[in-house]
Amino acid sequence: MKTIYGIQYLRAAAAIAVVLFHAAEKTSHHFTIGAAGVDVFFVISGFIMWVISDRRSVTPVEFIADRARRIVPVYWLATAVMVAGALAGLFPNLVLTLEHVLASLFFVPARSPSSGEIWPVLVQGWTLNFEMLFYAVFAGSLFIPRNWRLPVVTGLFLVLVIAGRLVAFDNAVMLTYTRPVILEFVAGMIIGEFWLKGRVPPLAVGSSLVACSLGGFALIGVLGLSFDEMTTGPLAVLLVIGVLSLEANGCVRALSLPGLLGDASYSIYLWHTFAISVVVKMGLAVGLGAPATMFAAVLSGTLIGVAAYMMLERPLLRRGRARRITAGLAGRAAE
Repeated sequence: MKTIYGIQYLRAAAAIAVVLFHAAEKTSHHFTIGAAGVDVFFVISGFIMWVISDRRSVTPVEFIADRARRIVPVYWLATAVMVAGALAGLFPNLVLTLEHVLASLFFVPARSPSSGEIWPVLVQGWTLNFEMLFYAVFAGSLFIPRNWRLPVVTGLFLVLVIAGRLVAFDNAVMLTYTRPVILEFVAGMIIGEFWLKGRVPPLAVGSSLVACSLGGFALIGVLGLSFDEMTTGPLAVLLVIGVLSLEANGCVRALSLPGLLGDASYSIYLWHTFAISVVVKMGLAVGLGAPATMFAAVLSGTLIGVAAYMMLERPLLRRGRARRITAGLAGRAAE
């Protein structure tokens, strides 16, 4: 698929927003709205999966295998680092149980024995539980005709959300998978369908949508308003639509650094908390001021993610592509 630079830059911005959120939290600053980067990620995920599946014929098994290659190895490695650190006494507040570790590795929502929250061992991995639900449902939809896929996925997710509103679930799995946040994937798919049909808002409207979205996020952040997916979700949708409008109207150019950060966004998201924790502890030890410590934490969190992308994620992805190409050539030769 041709690179959509606006989406790449949004992935970078969403990852950096989450880094800012965690760095601010560790240094007694306030950037809670940075957590809304997750909402942007979910809308983008729905958009990308819908567009890719339309432009490249893929079976359900191939789709799941491709997503697993993309998500699982790096996540398992980051989780293994957390487990090793806990066993070594580096994370004294992290309580490990075999059941919770296995649930974390296989993307099953479960309550953490450390806090009682529905978090995996690597806390930011909670978003991957939603991603894997979406991938499973999306893969299942590939069995049915294309025209039915969007209505079926939308209907299923709406049923889950409505069930969550009508039934007081206590089970961690149902509490997770009935949250309205899953509708952000559906919104991304709908945006993708409009994009494929060339139905993109004109530049003036797109620019206004971007301004309204960023203004909404800023208002929540500056005023310290409470928020959840019911408010940040629509803002994320407006932002993605607006950026795609700018893209379609030729206002987005290829830029090296934002493009790299977009490519590395998954690794930044997974690894940044390790660097932030170390830098904040060092900053406190040497008496570095809170603003300087936060800046160093954001920078280090971003850099460790980029390094992990270049040294781990990218080589793994290239090796996977090479295997697929080799297998494809072997299959053609056998024919």
